Amino acid sequence: MPETDDLSLLIDAAQDAGKIAARYFHGFADRWDKPGGQGPVTEADLAVDQMLREELTAARPGYGWLSEETEDGAERLSAEHVFIVDPIDGTRSFIEGSTTWAHSLAIARKGRVEAAVVYLPLRDKLYAAARGFGATLNHQPLEVSKRTELEGATVLAAKPNFVPSRWINATVPPISRKFRSSLAYRLSLVGEGRFDAMMTLHPTWEWDVAAGSLIVEEAGGAVSDRTRQPPRFNNPVPQLSGMVAGGAIIHDALLTRLA
Repeated sequence: MPETDDLSLLIDAAQDAGKIAARYFHGFADRWDKPGGQGPVTEADLAVDQMLREELTAARPGYGWLSEETEDGAERLSAEHVFIVDPIDGTRSFIEGSTTWAHSLAIARKGRVEAAVVYLPLRDKLYAAARGFGATLNHQPLEVSKRTELEGATVLAAKPNFVPSRWINATVPPISRKFRSSLAYRLSLVGEGRFDAMMTLHPTWEWDVAAGSLIVEEAGGAVSDRTRQPPRFNNPVPQLSGMVAGGAIIHDALLTRLA
């Protein structure tokens, strides 16, 4: 896949982030809970965030900045391009010693993601995509699952998504639910074709899904919020109405069955 300048920038930054995070892994990072029940954060999250903010905005001073670990501001809303970053997606996994956390980096232009990287340093997995150029895993091209039957499909999602009330006639479709804590990794695995779809039905922060959404799209998949709207990024409140992603047929079948 030809690499745009912006994608090359994100790849280099993600690899630098992996080196920093690895130094804090296996219990060496202090952690605390964010206010308002927003989950845990660690020294590693903040160290990676600081490095990425300094490195990326220095390279692209005209781009806006949106990150889970940086206080948000209105300046990004007037920028044509904006970085959308989750320094460590899957912080709970990081704390627990799992290796399924990821660095999620994206650049959106006028609301659409144009370049994206999801990097799992301890698994040596670097997913990358640039709009119009396809998606790759460690430089090998990706393609979503071609499954056409919803019954028996593998769907990455948390348990609350399968409460019967979320589905038409309170009937959960006969699918196989799987789970990974990082939304960025879930999307990347769908782009890789290892799972048929992913979904999250609650309001979803942009930094969790911006990069992964482009990886699915460029691997030939379909991505929308739970109301079938294509995702638009850099919103004043940086949230989407959930996300459903997968091969086109399974994506449509899931949305059709949702209440």
